[in-house]
Amino acid sequence: MRAVRYYGPGDVRVDRISEPSAGKGQIKIKVSQCLCGSDLHLWHELLPICPTLTEPHVVTNEKLPVVMGHEFSGTIVDVGPGVDTSRLTIGSHVVIEPLLSCMQPTCPFCSQGARNLCRHATFIGIAGCGGGLSEYISVDQRLVHILPSHVPLDVGAIMEPLAVAWHTVKSSKIKPGDHALVLGAGPIGLLTLRVARAFGASWIGVSEPALKRRELASKNGADVVFDPTAQGVDVVSAVIAATGDRGADVVFDCAGSQKTLDTAFLAVKPRGHIVNAAVWAQRPTLDIDSLTYKEVSLSSILAYDRVHPEMLKAIANGKFDVEGLGSLITRRISFEEVVDKGIKALLYEKDEHVKILVSPDLEPPVAHARL
Repeated sequence: MRAVRYYGPGDVRVDRISEPSAGKGQIKIKVSQCLCGSDLHLWHELLPICPTLTEPHVVTNEKLPVVMGHEFSGTIVDVGPGVDTSRLTIGSHVVIEPLLSCMQPTCPFCSQGARNLCRHATFIGIAGCGGGLSEYISVDQRLVHILPSHVPLDVGAIMEPLAVAWHTVKSSKIKPGDHALVLGAGPIGLLTLRVARAFGASWIGVSEPALKRRELASKNGADVVFDPTAQGVDVVSAVIAATGDRGADVVFDCAGSQKTLDTAFLAVKPRGHIVNAAVWAQRPTLDIDSLTYKEVSLSSILAYDRVHPEMLKAIANGKFDVEGLGSLITRRISFEEVVDKGIKALLYEKDEHVKILVSPDLEPPVAHARL
């Protein structure tokens, strides 16, 4: 079968590899859609959660190259021995919870269920065990969740980043009627906006420099959208004015820059809460006094912690509306276009793209020959 594999920074290839079978306790899935975008850091450098060409990852025991892709949906085509077929049946549409951890009884985090905090935590599609940028994948049944029947498979691929946003908002302890500020309208910021509204936020402001992403923030329910780079725009003053001179109850930093962190410290109300949901490229300077004088709480999230069942149940019951989530998909491409029209587009055309959908069923352009 065809698969997009990662060999190291700047080296991504479409290869022919063996098609997996469904082993004991495994589900074999025909991949329908996989999002390109969350693995951009890998283009420039190896991450600590990756194996190398010579050193396998401690959880997967695999070395590079590995199949890429951890945000994907698909259809069950086979089940292995020991699978709970009352829950997972051939033909069902599913999404994957790609978080991998050591699962050792001596691990203080895995033993308590908090697998995202395992010291060896990683992901399918980053450290091995297959990936969504392939035609088929076999996955342990505990990582497979049924997609609500009204959710199309392309939107199903968004469930993984939506789980990050769900964990972000849930950890903030936001209450109905609260005022929220979202800094950065990339995929996680836009989804955090949607989830915060579902959790009852009465006013949500979004700050984002890219025009396309500001437009999407408006379409996805922001009350006010700011361009922090525009002349005369003072995000902090505007937020304080909009919240009755108090400041935001909760600020979500989904961008991870010194400017957004500084904005968060100033825009949050006394005894408010700032949640970092960003991966930082550089270590920021922390103005601790600005937190101390207002008794502000600052916390971070890492991926998600057992939120998939709750989130998917809320979607199934109509408590979270997925209509419009497809607007975050700004391009659809084939495997052969992943580098030029996927990774590089998201790195260098941020004003134009949010999530790019990759489908194994899409034919490559004429210039690319199928392997």
